[in-house]
Amino acid sequence: MLKEMTLGKYCDTKSPLHRTDPRIKTIMYIVYLVALFMVKSPAAIIAAAAVTFIQLAVAKIPFRVIRSTLMPILPLAAFIFILNIFSIRDGEVLFTWHRIIVTNEGLHKAILMAVRIILLILSTSVLLTLTTTPLKTADALESLFSPLKIIKVPVHEMAMMMSIALRFIPTLSEETDKIMKAQVSRGADYDTGTVINRIKGYITVLIPLFVSSFKHAEELAVAMDARCYRGDVGRTKLNPLKITGKDILAALLLASGVALILVFEFVRL
Repeated sequence: MLKEMTLGKYCDTKSPLHRTDPRIKTIMYIVYLVALFMVKSPAAIIAAAAVTFIQLAVAKIPFRVIRSTLMPILPLAAFIFILNIFSIRDGEVLFTWHRIIVTNEGLHKAILMAVRIILLILSTSVLLTLTTTPLKTADALESLFSPLKIIKVPVHEMAMMMSIALRFIPTLSEETDKIMKAQVSRGADYDTGTVINRIKGYITVLIPLFVSSFKHAEELAVAMDARCYRGDVGRTKLNPLKITGKDILAALLLASGVALILVFEFVRL
């Protein structure tokens, strides 16, 4: 169900990862994702998986949340696996059937790409968005990109728009689920028929969803205007971000995990 989507939701388990400064988490996860795209060897991808699962354990994310995050991604991972295993023909042939050829290089690449996409989703959706509120994410991005204010880049407004977008993803998901249930009760069918008929059926969902989105946007604009929101001009923060010794320790631990991955990738032990 769409309402089970975890993207944009905050899951407070009061773990050390939740209390880490969002700027530290944002920078380190960007570094982690870069390292994740660099790995190619089995040892390095196993090390990346180990680092990811250690972070999941530290974050104390419930298994049901992890499962609901991964379920929509598994078909994509399976498609990437099949595409790579049948399209790459370099290396030693392991299996042949008519024009289908499976090689050791194709199998290695298929496993690597499928595991990489799963770790990517776990790192961004589960470990970053679920441990950081949209408001703190906006504050972190505004702080990190604050030097761009010198060249008149509207950093605060951009961070605010991203924060609002993340905040309304769960809301729009629940709204879509309600609309689909209402249309099904009126006889709509989204599971049978040709692809064209299914696409036509989803039009009955998209139109009410657009109307509801504009309504939410208008209500939010009126509420912000009633609270005298004027952008970054003269704006103060109730809880300003501060980097403590625990945040530095968390950064060092995450950096150690990235360094371990790179060691397994580039250093032949």
